[in-house]
Amino acid sequence: MPSRTERAARVAVLADSDTRWKWGVLTARRITAESAENEDPQGFVLRGRATPTTRQLAETAVSDTAPREVTGTEFLREVRDAAARGEGYDVIVLALVGGTVRAMLHGLAELSLQRRPVIVTGYVGVVYEKLADGLLLRHGADVVLANSRHDADRFRAVYEGVGADPDAVVEAALPFLGGAPYTPEPGRDTLVLAAQPSVPVTKAERAYVLRRLVEHARRHPQREVLLKLRSRPGEHTTHLEEFPYQKLVRDLPVPPNFRLVYGHMGEVLDRTDLLVTVSSTAALEALHRRIPTAVLTDLGVREALGNHHFIGSGLLTSFDRLDNGAVPKPDEDWLSRQGVGAAGLPGAIPYEKAFDAARERVAELLDGPALPPVAPYYTSETAGGYLPGILARHRLDVTAPEPRESGVRRVVREAARGAYRHGVQRVAPVIRRLGEL
Repeated sequence: MPSRTERAARVAVLADSDTRWKWGVLTARRITAESAENEDPQGFVLRGRATPTTRQLAETAVSDTAPREVTGTEFLREVRDAAARGEGYDVIVLALVGGTVRAMLHGLAELSLQRRPVIVTGYVGVVYEKLADGLLLRHGADVVLANSRHDADRFRAVYEGVGADPDAVVEAALPFLGGAPYTPEPGRDTLVLAAQPSVPVTKAERAYVLRRLVEHARRHPQREVLLKLRSRPGEHTTHLEEFPYQKLVRDLPVPPNFRLVYGHMGEVLDRTDLLVTVSSTAALEALHRRIPTAVLTDLGVREALGNHHFIGSGLLTSFDRLDNGAVPKPDEDWLSRQGVGAAGLPGAIPYEKAFDAARERVAELLDGPALPPVAPYYTSETAGGYLPGILARHRLDVTAPEPRESGVRRVVREAARGAYRHGVQRVAPVIRRLGEL
């Protein structure tokens, strides 16, 4: 019988938002055997407040096969049943928030599979908040991917500092970097602001950013000014967006050279001459392609905004400076530590080799003896007042009988789910705002 690395690995990706779905699929392709590089992993998205729409999934442009929408319990049953059929998954990529990763680690351990899959997890972008909490919730996975040398050093330091095994940390990179290097085109001058759903968070701060962007467009009529949005009204990504720019812009007169755009970030970057953001991961995508990039300081340099991550980058600037024609120049050492724009930078791993270590680690685990039981740092002994609440929120019970549904019941359930999402995504923010009056 061929070893698990002598055939295309059976890979599953479980994600909880459109951005994590994109990260999960691309990561799965990069860390499994090259013979399986062009094969789609089996995809699943968790049912919840951030479950992506069909449009959002299509916009990620990472797979022609739509993922299956499941609960956590349904996913675990699929893993159990696939193993029972002799078609068990070799690798599972958990593209989830930290608490959900910990719950799934617990659930996978409870399955007691004869040969469990290699479990891989990581972060979809810049890690600027909840570093220790997020990492410790992910501890227990076989591979915890770090997107740069900077992150790998921080991750290992956290694990070592609490006495947890740091060996799972593997330096890699963001899997969606790429595209043609920046080449100016005569007559083209396009500024793109990459919006984020929850940064900044207040209506006043978001209105300020929007107003300054519109004013910049008015000051520079020869420049095309685009506001790149992640989701349309009613859609949500990882974070809820209480004050969508689409609504705020209705109160502003805008010049003809200003407009809102959607779509795949890579395609927008293809025509970008200056990428502006508060702290979006889009900055790293742009920097990798050597597109001029600016990180705004207008609202301060604050941990809550995430732009503190760019201290030392040379990219921090303000709308006043952009209005006057300034273009930040990135610091080469900072770029090297962040794993972007690696070509020619001293000490940097070339991007085409960025996933070699992760691929080798996964192959080693697949070809080795049966993996030991999952051993996370957070247990009832180390976090007795914290872990039970995390597990209770997910309520994973594979042994519970599966409900048998009639067609009518299924329709009612789907309608109830839609009503729940509407309540979480649209009604609850309005109630919170009314409570602040």
